[in-house]
Amino acid sequence: MAISAKTQASDSVGRLANVRSEMERARKAAGRNDPVTLIAVSKTFAAAAIEPLLGAGQRTFGENRVQEAKGKWPPIQARYRDIALHLIGPLQSNKAKDAVALFDAIHTVDRPSLCAALAREIERQNRAPLLFVEVNTGAEPQKAGVLPEQTDAFLKSCRADYGLTISGLMCIPPAAEAPAPHFALLAKIAKRNGLKFLSMGMSADFTVAIEFGATHVRVGSAIFGQRLSDEAQGDS
Repeated sequence: MAISAKTQASDSVGRLANVRSEMERARKAAGRNDPVTLIAVSKTFAAAAIEPLLGAGQRTFGENRVQEAKGKWPPIQARYRDIALHLIGPLQSNKAKDAVALFDAIHTVDRPSLCAALAREIERQNRAPLLFVEVNTGAEPQKAGVLPEQTDAFLKSCRADYGLTISGLMCIPPAAEAPAPHFALLAKIAKRNGLKFLSMGMSADFTVAIEFGATHVRVGSAIFGQRLSDEAQGDS
């Protein structure tokens, strides 16, 4: 039997409420007084699926691809001026112009060529999205990100060579490993580099991430339901 749009909307709003409750429990259990930002990962979902969450007060969303976001979000942003849009997928240097124009945060800074492209666009557009360096904590060859042992030097280069303000770090732990050690490693690197934000934790492990200091969690399927094909990058 086909599920009605009304039922789907009700389900997503209910799941959003559950995620928010779990986040609050995890935050209190960790003895934290600071806020944790929920990024509702809307990649592959159409505007109709996003609308019920907007009605429930969700305003921070994550997308994987610049082109998809560029086609989907401007009409929504025209109606909801307080939306914060985060790019959580890989960014090609030739898409830096559109990314800086559209996104309020970019979570996947990971190489010099991208730093150079972002620096040019940030200066040209006089716009400064939050920037996160992606760290490949599991040293997985198929994943993007700076290796942990190279992160300190890369952060120094971001600041000294490109004039970028880096606000935090992001990671995606290996799927087959316990996430806690990866979250602990990311927090350690951030602390010694004076970084405020930690983007870590997805649908399966966001409560663990909060325990280890996540300031931003990227939750998709636990809110929207399963996609036809989940990607390894960014969320789910």
